[in-house]
Amino acid sequence: MIDNLKILDTKVLSDNWYVLKKITYEYSKKDGTKLTQSREAYDRGNGATILLYNKEQKTVILTRQFRLPTFVNGNETGMLIEACAGLLDKDNAEVCIRRETEEETGYKITDVRKIFEAYMSPGSVTEILYFFIAEYSKEMKVSEGGGVEHEEENIEVLEFDIEKAMKMIESGEIKDGKTIMLLQYIKLNNIL
Repeated sequence: MIDNLKILDTKVLSDNWYVLKKITYEYSKKDGTKLTQSREAYDRGNGATILLYNKEQKTVILTRQFRLPTFVNGNETGMLIEACAGLLDKDNAEVCIRRETEEETGYKITDVRKIFEAYMSPGSVTEILYFFIAEYSKEMKVSEGGGVEHEEENIEVLEFDIEKAMKMIESGEIKDGKTIMLLQYIKLNNIL
């Protein structure tokens, strides 16, 4: 807890899919003036994301799936191309991303490297996302991927040349923030 912030009230507005809370707090400005504000915070848990890359082929593995929030905000099909990701579900981030990679992409990866962590929408969402990269090869493919049935996932696995993926950012075909960050990391660090 920081000295200049005091939580006055917390109300749960929704506990349906995840938890939406309205939090009222008192905050002291630099000049000592106290302000009372209310904000909503959406808690969906923390997550992990990964970009699989193949140095020899200069390719990356991405996924495509329907994302309702993008549809209601103007994405005509609701389909989004993105890096593999998932919620931690009380696992540590590396255990989570290994599981999600196999479920979503069908690749059983060996060496995973954490590159950074970031809050993706800190104005309203509590989630911190752990970012990973891992090399893949055809020999690591153990299933078709596509997600798990009980989670009602319907994920298409895609393989792109890195240069095509970078052009897809420019053209607007890739609009997912975490995916853009991972692709740029791979390029900026001369990994591909």
